[in-house]
Amino acid sequence: MAVPTKNIPAPDLVPVRRALLSVFDKTGLIDFAKALAAAGVELVSTGGTAKAIAEAGLAVRDVSDLTGFPEIMDGRVKTLHPSVHGALLGIRDDADHAKAMRDHHIEPIDLVVSNLYPFEEVRRSGAGYASIVENIDIGGPAMIRASAKNHPYVALAP
Repeated sequence: MAVPTKNIPAPDLVPVRRALLSVFDKTGLIDFAKALAAAGVELVSTGGTAKAIAEAGLAVRDVSDLTGFPEIMDGRVKTLHPSVHGALLGIRDDADHAKAMRDHHIEPIDLVVSNLYPFEEVRRSGAGYASIVENIDIGGPAMIRASAKNHPYVALAP
């Protein structure tokens, strides 16, 4: 199906008011989160990432507060929720999308900070099958792809 491009605005700087941070490798996370917080950005995060941000003394909102649903299945399901993906995929200046976001209490997310589980490293290490399977990232790639699809409205930082 061809999608007309005339309705998609040209990429520009995305104003960031809310960021979702969910990373496996936390290198540089705290400095980046501090810079976002200093700029007045609301930090939303998951599991260990939220814990690291909170331990650094920064205000952070758990993603389960956004979704109204807890992390389940040992953290396998955290961000796979319409409140997250609607927040990433909603075209902000499309009246129908804006109405759907309002009707379903979906708060826009302007920035995704994500890196993926180290699947290849784990596979190459000779780890067992179960460990390899657990390092197949689902939520991270889904958020990255949603951000890329809606790039005029959502920025992405690795």
